[in-house]
Amino acid sequence: MGHKDKQDNRSVDQRHARPPGVDDKTIEALGELSKALETIHRVRGHLYSAHQLVGGADLTLDRVVKLLREAGHEEMADRVEHELLGRNVLPGRWTFQIVEEFDDGYYAAFQEIERDAREKLAGGRRHIFEAEMKERRRTHGMPGHEATP
Repeated sequence: MGHKDKQDNRSVDQRHARPPGVDDKTIEALGELSKALETIHRVRGHLYSAHQLVGGADLTLDRVVKLLREAGHEEMADRVEHELLGRNVLPGRWTFQIVEEFDDGYYAAFQEIERDAREKLAGGRRHIFEAEMKERRRTHGMPGHEATP
């Protein structure tokens, strides 16, 4: 207990083990590709947040128009109602259309290419780079440093 295992390509379990013959650069490249995909997952979440926020703001404009009318500001109420309420956020698109295009295009392609790279280069195994890092960094025999659940 207490020393780190210095063998670089050992994994925490067989499920994440490096297939025979796969070199360090390939494992590193797949790790970076996975990291990039994780970032794109976050981007997708941000797009959905933007979609919900814009939708909520647009629905709030109904109250804005009502209050402006009640306060006697017909011209400003008309402007908000006709120029802003229901307006496209990009040419021809509400946010649901942007999210759908992202999901069906860039996001789908990114996921498919990452999966294809794993299948062709590492037998479909995920997180090999991370599993090897965990094995190098954990303290064998120390509670809280177990290889697997």
